[in-house]
Amino acid sequence: MTAYELRPIGHVESPLTRREGAPRQPDEGAPAAWLVFQEAYAAALDGLAPGQEVLLLTWLDRADRATLTVRPRGDATRPPTGVFATRSPDRPNPIGLHDVHVLAVEGLRVRVRGLEALDGTPILDVKPHLTGDR
Repeated sequence: MTAYELRPIGHVESPLTRREGAPRQPDEGAPAAWLVFQEAYAAALDGLAPGQEVLLLTWLDRADRATLTVRPRGDATRPPTGVFATRSPDRPNPIGLHDVHVLAVEGLRVRVRGLEALDGTPILDVKPHLTGDR
């Protein structure tokens, strides 16, 4: 099997520091957070503006990569389900996919709403949110 190398382009600054107590989804109380990019990627931020919806890809660095099944939402009454059918952060390749709203762009820092990632989470990429009318 081929290995692939991913390089973080920045990190998340968030008041969320522990998985326990953090919202599982953005609509469950995710606080505003900062995306802090490395200087080498400054030009890549050109065109990013407040009001935009973007897809943020992160590396869920505190995930358990050996986990293949979970009980959705940690509910012991639910049957074990394969992680590919859930949004569990624990999975073989813990890539986080976050649909966030840009609040501000200040140099290498981008303020977003709707991010449930923990403080220090590595950022892999940002992509515009496309809708069917584009």
